[in-house]
Amino acid sequence: MATAKITSKGQVTIPRTIREHLHVAEGDRIDFRVAEDGTVRLVSLSRPVRDLFGMLHRPGRKPVSVEEMDEAIAAGREEAVRRTRTPRSGTS
Repeated sequence: MATAKITSKGQVTIPRTIREHLHVAEGDRIDFRVAEDGTVRLVSLSRPVRDLFGMLHRPGRKPVSVEEMDEAIAAGREEAVRRTRTPRSGTS
């Protein structure tokens, strides 16, 4: 079990085994998440780019061109503008 001591300034050195497990190093960001039961999770916010490779791939899905992406972005922007300009029912 890895343990650490809190300094007078409230700082903690994360033990090497935990840093290696999380794949974090100096300058990386971590997040402290408190669960409803009061437990705290330490989560790495830093991920190497190579870990993202293939993240969006779905077998059988056709590739999308940059032009198609631009068209989808423009359509989404137009939809968002339309929604903000249309009065909602039940409001004055």
